[in-house]
Amino acid sequence: MTALAQVRAEVEAVYRSESRRILATLIRLLGDFDLAEEAMHDAFFIAVERWQRDGIPDNPRAWLVSTGRFKAIDALRRRARFDRSQTDLSIQLDGHAQDPSEEELLADDRLRLIFTCCHPALSADAQVPLTLREVCDLTTEQIARAFLQSPATIAQRIVRAKAKIRDAGIPYQVPELSELPERLESVLRVIYLVFNEGYSASSGEALLQQELSDEAIRLARLLVQLLPDPEAVGLLALMLLQASRQRARTDGQGNLVLLEQQDRSLWDRQRIAEGCELVRQALQSRAFGAYTVQAAIAAVHAEAATAEETDWVEIVGLYDVLQRHWPSAVVELNRAVALAKRDGPEVGLQAVEGILARGELLDYHLAHATRGELHYQLGHIEEARAAWQQALALTRQEPERRHIERRLRAIE
Repeated sequence: MTALAQVRAEVEAVYRSESRRILATLIRLLGDFDLAEEAMHDAFFIAVERWQRDGIPDNPRAWLVSTGRFKAIDALRRRARFDRSQTDLSIQLDGHAQDPSEEELLADDRLRLIFTCCHPALSADAQVPLTLREVCDLTTEQIARAFLQSPATIAQRIVRAKAKIRDAGIPYQVPELSELPERLESVLRVIYLVFNEGYSASSGEALLQQELSDEAIRLARLLVQLLPDPEAVGLLALMLLQASRQRARTDGQGNLVLLEQQDRSLWDRQRIAEGCELVRQALQSRAFGAYTVQAAIAAVHAEAATAEETDWVEIVGLYDVLQRHWPSAVVELNRAVALAKRDGPEVGLQAVEGILARGELLDYHLAHATRGELHYQLGHIEEARAAWQQALALTRQEPERRHIERRLRAIE
């Protein structure tokens, strides 16, 4: 490998691991999303040349932040010749042009940015998409799939939200403790969506994007330290318990391994122990919510030594609580799976058919995959084939696609 190729590989590695933190810091320092993104990309472009000549710096993130900020100031100076407003901003940034301090670099700018994106002045339907795009670097298409919206609709929401932050001068900071509760629901939702994209990617060749799920857990820990709300604790527990199964969820070829077929010796017992203890803590408060109940369900799975020992009676009871207080079609689908385990596939199938008959989850591949599996268990081969074909047409993730194709081949 040539020296240039080695430097490019290093720059790409830093981009994958650090770019969103660098962007978050530049947004704080520059006060503008678009300016910060342009500055970040300029800094990475410059790094390829400079690092080849001068060597890779001891702290690449600090180097990139400083380079990006000075590049932005230079750009503003050039624009200031034609735009008075840019002159004022350039002067303001010049006054803070020293290198970022260690304290600045250690500050968790991504958590600050999440709270900025979830500011109550922004519309509720823009808060989460903006955060997923800017904090987590999900594409507009990925976000659109998660919300069952068109990419154009999501893109418009993100553009309007950025303009609102800029024009209203929304501060880039973690709010006062008294202001935290009103933003907590959106922040928790964002963190969990980030985790889910890492735990089960919405599309692509790989099932897992572990850096995203690990980042979500890290942010949840920071949030619990900041605000030990029962639901924040419950969400952290839920993510730890789900992440404990990551090593067992795919085989050596990257194929999907279903929960009941997983090698439980690969489960992370340390995460399970921590998650179960956090569930107990959250349940002690009467203020717990849906994340805590879902964490309790995950704990029941985690504590079963084998799939056959799973307490499906308790799991159905927990889903009953979840559906009664925080109803959703996805919760109802998961409850149907638990019912099939407790009472038999016919009972579960009736529940799934009821959801689809109402016109809900028709575009959700897992609803059709579940329907196919239950039909298969009942010996309804043609119905199973039709349901799996519907699921196959809807899935955009290769490991899930291969799993469904295997199920179809099994009944040929």
